[in-house]
Amino acid sequence: MADMPTSAQLLAEMKLLHPLLIDLSLGRIERLLAKLGNPHRSLPPCVHVAGTNGKGSVTAFLKSMLEEAGARVHVYTSPHLVRFHERIELAGRNGKAAPIGEDSLIDVLTRTQAVNGNDDITQFEITTAAAFLAFSERPADVLLLEVGLGGRLDATNVIANPALCIITSISLDHSDKLGGSLGEIAYEKSGILRRDVPVVVSQQEPEAEEVIRVEVNRVGARMVAWGEHFDAYEQRGRLVVQAQDELLDLPLPALTGRHQIINAGTAVAAALELRASHPALGLDEWAMEQGLVQVRWPARMQRLDRGPLPSLLNPGSELWLDGGHNPAAGSALAQTLADLEERAPKPVYLMVGMMGLKDSDGFLSPFRGLVRSVLTVPTPGAHETPHAPEALAETARSVGLEAECSSDIESALKRIDHLEPGAKRILICGSLYLAGHVLALQDGVESQAN
Repeated sequence: MADMPTSAQLLAEMKLLHPLLIDLSLGRIERLLAKLGNPHRSLPPCVHVAGTNGKGSVTAFLKSMLEEAGARVHVYTSPHLVRFHERIELAGRNGKAAPIGEDSLIDVLTRTQAVNGNDDITQFEITTAAAFLAFSERPADVLLLEVGLGGRLDATNVIANPALCIITSISLDHSDKLGGSLGEIAYEKSGILRRDVPVVVSQQEPEAEEVIRVEVNRVGARMVAWGEHFDAYEQRGRLVVQAQDELLDLPLPALTGRHQIINAGTAVAAALELRASHPALGLDEWAMEQGLVQVRWPARMQRLDRGPLPSLLNPGSELWLDGGHNPAAGSALAQTLADLEERAPKPVYLMVGMMGLKDSDGFLSPFRGLVRSVLTVPTPGAHETPHAPEALAETARSVGLEAECSSDIESALKRIDHLEPGAKRILICGSLYLAGHVLALQDGVESQAN
C-alpha cells in the first residue's frame, strides 16, 4: 500500500488546480461546498472579520476573551506564519483552540480533493472548503472567520447569516486586486455585510467610512461605529472603552503599540454585541479583562527575548518582530518605536524584507529621523516575487534613510551589532512571510511556504 501523502504534498498538488494563486470569485467554492454537502451551513455562530490592518489582532483579542469566558472557539486566519495548520484552529476539549493536527488536516484535505477532482479552483478556495468541513464536524460555540482578501468575492463570504461582522481599519493594500482608492477597497470589504446583522466598524479614514455607511444602508445592516457608538483610549495606564450605555475600565492589552488600543477597543465593542445577542457565551467584564491581558498573537510587535537570534546581540539589546507591510502599518510601527524610545532610549535599527507589489516607500517613510539604519534582507517562502534587498535598500535611501543590504537574517543581526557598541533596539518587519521565517529560525524548524 502506498504511503499516505503529507499535508504539505496535498497542498502542493492543490496549487496546480488553478493557474492563479488569487482569483476572487465565489462560484468555484460554492460548487465544491455543494458537493461536500454544504458544511458551511452547519457551523456554530460566526463572527466574520474583514479589514486591511488589525483584523488578526481583533480576532486574537476576541478569541482570548471568549476562551476566558469558557466558550469553545474555532478560528480561521491567513496567511500562516510557520505551518499551514495555524490557519485552522479547532476548539479543544481543554477549552483552548489549537492548530489542526496533521492527521485531521490530511483527512479533510483528502476528502475535499476527492470531491473536487481536477475542477478549476484556487488553493485558498479548496483549503477554505476543507476548513469549513473540519469546523462543521467539531463542536464549538463560536467560529471567528477572518477574510482572506477583500470581502465581497473572498471564499469566506459564502456564510449567509453571520452572528456579527467586523470591519477593522482600511488602508491602501492589494490595490491591484481591490482598487486603487480607499473607497474602492472599503466597497470590497463591505461585501461581508448582511441584512439585520450588526457590523462593528473600527476607526476609519473618512473616505472609507463614507462608503461603509452607504453599503450599510443599502444592505440593511446595523452599524456600530467607532467615534459614534463606541470609543477607546488609554487613561492613567488603563484602557477605557466607552460604549453607548456603559463605561468599561479595563487593563491595557498585552499587545504592544498605540494601534492595539484601537484594535482592543474594537474587540471589546464586538464582545458587547455578542454578549447582547448570545448571553450564553458568558462574555462578562471579567472575561474581557482577562482576554486583553492573556492574548497571544505572534509577529505583532512580538518581543523575541530568548533563542538563537537574540543571542547574536549585545546584552540589553531588544529584538522585536512585526509582520506589518503597508503604509498604515509603517506609521503605526514608527509610532510604537517612538513611544518605546521615549520610555527607554536605545539606538533603533530596522531590518526589512517586503513583497514586490507592496508600497515600500510608503511603508519606510514614517521611520525617517527615528532609526539609525535599515538593513534589507531576502524574504524566503513567499508566494510572490519579493523586493530584491538591493532595490529595497535603494528605496530606503530615496526616502532619507541610511540603508544597506544583507544576505540573511543572521548576517544582518551581526552587522547591526558591529555598527556601534552597546545595547540596541531592532525591529524586523515588512512581511508576514519574513516574520514566519524568523519564527522558524527561532524554533529551529522549516517554515511551510504560503
